[in-house]
Amino acid sequence: MSFSHILFGFLLGLGPLIILHELGHYFVARWCGVKVRRFSIGMGRVVWSRRFGRDQTEWALSIVPVGGYVMMVDSRVPAQAPVDAEEERREFTRQNVWKRIAIIAAGPIVNFAVAILLMAALFMVGKEEPGTRLRAMPAQSAVYVAGVRGGDSIGAVNGRPVQAWSELRWEVVRAALDKRDAELTLHGQGGGSYRAVIPAATLARFDPDGQADIMEQLGMQMWRPPAVANKVLPDGAAARAGLRKGDRIVAIDGKPVIDGVDVILAVRKAAGRSLQFEVLRDGQPLQLTLVPERDARHGQGVIKLELAQIPELVTVKAGPLDAVVRGAARAWDGAITTLKMIGRMLTGEVSLKNVSGPLTIAGVAGQAADAGFSTYIEILAFISLSLGVMNLLPIPVLDGGQLLYYSLEVLTGRPLPARVGEIAQLAGFGLMLMLMALAVFNDLVRLF
Repeated sequence: MSFSHILFGFLLGLGPLIILHELGHYFVARWCGVKVRRFSIGMGRVVWSRRFGRDQTEWALSIVPVGGYVMMVDSRVPAQAPVDAEEERREFTRQNVWKRIAIIAAGPIVNFAVAILLMAALFMVGKEEPGTRLRAMPAQSAVYVAGVRGGDSIGAVNGRPVQAWSELRWEVVRAALDKRDAELTLHGQGGGSYRAVIPAATLARFDPDGQADIMEQLGMQMWRPPAVANKVLPDGAAARAGLRKGDRIVAIDGKPVIDGVDVILAVRKAAGRSLQFEVLRDGQPLQLTLVPERDARHGQGVIKLELAQIPELVTVKAGPLDAVVRGAARAWDGAITTLKMIGRMLTGEVSLKNVSGPLTIAGVAGQAADAGFSTYIEILAFISLSLGVMNLLPIPVLDGGQLLYYSLEVLTGRPLPARVGEIAQLAGFGLMLMLMALAVFNDLVRLF
């Protein structure tokens, strides 16, 4: 992935979400009467700034393009002391505890609100996605053993309706994280409905660090149409062997072909070796011999044939009110799932290799932008949700740590001793440095 692609992803993905997060702090601080001295995008030394407004707030860009901050008048910060008499009443720590809670909580709340609104917008506009119809699966796969059969469609998981493949995958991952059975409600391709249960013990074998998706590990792949030739390029092995548009490939070397995926896999492994294709042409069987050429770039077999590959698509759409409700439900599920993943990392059930930093997040945003507007908006919603969750973790230098202080103040009736706060801040800063170092290391490993 190129640097320009990562930068593009940051500017389109993380950048706006960080700005919105900090604007949440800024506007609630102003609403509560607290003076804001600086609004910075990025951390470290200021490289550009301008002052605006009645309070002459400094709007700045800082040298480290990660995160941002709102600098309020605060007597606890040595660089800001002393606070003059005019600013004293607008100083942050002089506000009552509920105002301080509102100011600190505003950033994550904005991230959650953005996620909900983006998801609701997708539901209102409608999005075409692959449906839940299943491809034929191996007899030894977990879903086949559970009683699921290829060609059937899944309508619900543990009683929660699913329309699209992304919703199906989400519910299966939820069941795996909750360490419970996944009860599938299926609609047979010949009519009728039935249930199948994937045991929790089977889901527990899901390896989140592995290359294969959980659906593939269970044996679930989306249905695709039969392997029918859509286009035969004139200078390829398929054309030389006599394959024509409209031919349906039913077997290769005597092995039945389910769909185009089987054809692609067989051809890739057979560079320079003869393959016997069994084809149906106008309903009549035909035998053809193909010798795949070796692709110079990857060393895999190619025959220059385009096959029908598009799965069954469904349109997921909802009215305005239902869209907001569904967006909020999806955001809630996403937040809980993120917390469960963090919990599994802390207990060692999930590898720390899953910790991602700004490079990976920006790269994902860039790839999503390439994939299309709807995909980009969906990924942006989940990034915003993740930022909200991460900022609420009870680590002293994060918003969650500050909220923990103020919650203790509400319970005890007095603020946390300054010395305790200083020690906690140092410990939190050290922890954040370690997490950032781990995240950047993981990012670099993924990139290179």
